[in-house]
Amino acid sequence: MAELILKILDDLKEEEFERFTFYLKRLERCRPIPPGQLEVKYKTDVVDLMEGWYADKMVDSTHEILKKIPRKDLIEKYGLEKSVESRGGQTVSKRMHSSSSGAAGSDVSPERKRRVMEPGSETEQAGRPSRSKAASPLSSSHQGPDTRNSKLQSIEKKLKPSLVYEYKDTTEGFENSGERTPLNNIYTEVNIIEGDSKGVNDKHEVWQIETASRKQRKEDTPIKCNNIFKPLPGQNITIRTVLTKGIAGIGKTISVQKFVLDWATGEANQDVDLMFVLPFRKLNLIKDQQYSLLGLLQVFHRQTRGIENIELDDYKLVFIFDGLDESRLTLNFQCKILSDVKETSSVDVLLTNLIQGNLLPYALLWITSRPAAANQIPAEYLHRLTEVQGFSDPQKEKYFKNRFRDQADLADRILAQVKTSRSLYIMCYIPLFCWISASVLEKMLDRPDIGAIPKTLTGMYTQYLLIQSNIKNKKHGNRNETEAHKHLESNKEILLKLGQLAFQQLEKGNAVFYEDDLSKCGINVTEASRSGVCTEIFKQEIAWRKKVFSFVHLSFQEYLAALHVLDSFTHNKFDAWGCFLPSESSELSLHDLHKKAIDQALKSKNGHLDLFLRFLLGLSLDSNQRLLQGLLKQTGSNSESIRKTVEYIKRCFQWHSSSERCINLLHCLSELGDDSLEKKVQQYLSSG
Repeated sequence: MAELILKILDDLKEEEFERFTFYLKRLERCRPIPPGQLEVKYKTDVVDLMEGWYADKMVDSTHEILKKIPRKDLIEKYGLEKSVESRGGQTVSKRMHSSSSGAAGSDVSPERKRRVMEPGSETEQAGRPSRSKAASPLSSSHQGPDTRNSKLQSIEKKLKPSLVYEYKDTTEGFENSGERTPLNNIYTEVNIIEGDSKGVNDKHEVWQIETASRKQRKEDTPIKCNNIFKPLPGQNITIRTVLTKGIAGIGKTISVQKFVLDWATGEANQDVDLMFVLPFRKLNLIKDQQYSLLGLLQVFHRQTRGIENIELDDYKLVFIFDGLDESRLTLNFQCKILSDVKETSSVDVLLTNLIQGNLLPYALLWITSRPAAANQIPAEYLHRLTEVQGFSDPQKEKYFKNRFRDQADLADRILAQVKTSRSLYIMCYIPLFCWISASVLEKMLDRPDIGAIPKTLTGMYTQYLLIQSNIKNKKHGNRNETEAHKHLESNKEILLKLGQLAFQQLEKGNAVFYEDDLSKCGINVTEASRSGVCTEIFKQEIAWRKKVFSFVHLSFQEYLAALHVLDSFTHNKFDAWGCFLPSESSELSLHDLHKKAIDQALKSKNGHLDLFLRFLLGLSLDSNQRLLQGLLKQTGSNSESIRKTVEYIKRCFQWHSSSERCINLLHCLSELGDDSLEKKVQQYLSSG
């Protein structure tokens, strides 16, 4: 059969042969060969690869490709049509090559390959099928199937309890910071849909959530996190690598945690043998070190010691890489090819080869990312692109009722209040924002003396800041300071330094920081850890004796960044704005500041300044500045500047036809208290 395929390839012109290898990576009826393995020059090499992957199904795959090129004359010349019909046209993904072939991993039994490459199957954990043939006698680690299986089970028995310990609990609620709640008690399923794998959307967080709220397509079939590798009804595909994108706080990480926990506790995906979790945030800390893939696994999961004695291609493995947007690795998909799990290389080269399929081609990969960073993975290496759309309206109601399960009336009141502001209700698609709203409104509804209920994003975040400042003073003394502005004043230094950090890193596009970044802004880590604000919106983690910091939600970073810019404006500290404004801008009105910020936001290719702009405008209102007395110096009478800014935003509609850009400008008007374009708002929200 190999000789037949070689004859066919010899009949192809050079450009036709290139197209042939192109389609080998994109087969529909047959299992595609990973692109990284097709870096070959000779037709004989391609035949060897096909023989290793497809064995007696080489004719099926060749027949499929020749129809696409198209070279139907070769199908007729070599009688491929009759050959396929006589064999029933079965797909290769349901029958992998036998252990006698010479390709990588070729000593694996057909039954084992079938179970590894069909993620939709659910075999029982006990009595897993072992290899029908022993490892190649040429292998120095040749072992019988019973010995091999017992070693894997030994690792699995150690790995699962460690994952249960790590993921069974999570933190929920700002008043009990540090207390752990069982994940299963608070978990609410989020909407995950299959996206368009032809292109990765790099729109900003706000655009994503606004689009999701306006376009709930009926044809979208939701995917539960435990089914992330399983084809949808009617799909006949094999899924190896899944990229899940979604805005910050939308539920990517908690979905990963639920997926891992359910496997480790035996609730789901028991056909998976081993599962490895390698967050990019932790990979960053060892990015300059050299490891083999097996060594890297042992760094993250000590329970895998001894894994070098197992032929990993024999088993179904899942690798999870959470937070691609936080990665400081350089993923170069033109790097050297690596196919030996014991060969040492840099971490980025290991990951690249794993994604390409050069390393462990039968392993399943789940990668999560915020939208703007998702394009780091070329689409050709992805078998499924999904998007987390957050909570649907019923899920939002379920969240609030779960949050206040013993206070049904309070849950109803909070939900009703959120619905009074369309912008706030939309933002509740984000699970984290649901939690913030619940935390703020729970306090405010029981304390009518506090003030008006927030109707805007800026108002909600400002009230959250006030609540956190109050908690900080109660926890660490200062019990005599009961007035809100005095609470803020006692936190002023750390908050403004956090604002400086937030703005500087926002300019750079960074969402993850290190101790050096904090030191440059004069932030004392110990003091930051005592701040109620920091412990709720600023996370500190320790991995391999290195500290990693981040805001728990990108919007907190944008809020404090806006606070920093407005504070710099009131104190004429224009040199602190980096490239945002020229240092010689010594005579600026508030409107000048707004105009420059609007222009900068509209120039941004990925919209990373959109929420920052909304917060900056909202913080310019007298009503919000009064709430921030003690922290923010008031800018004086702003009515004329606000009027000019409103008019300038309206003129911007004439220059920008993008509906997403216009939506954000409309929300900017809302932050400024201008409702004159309400009809236009409805027009944009109902379009598309």
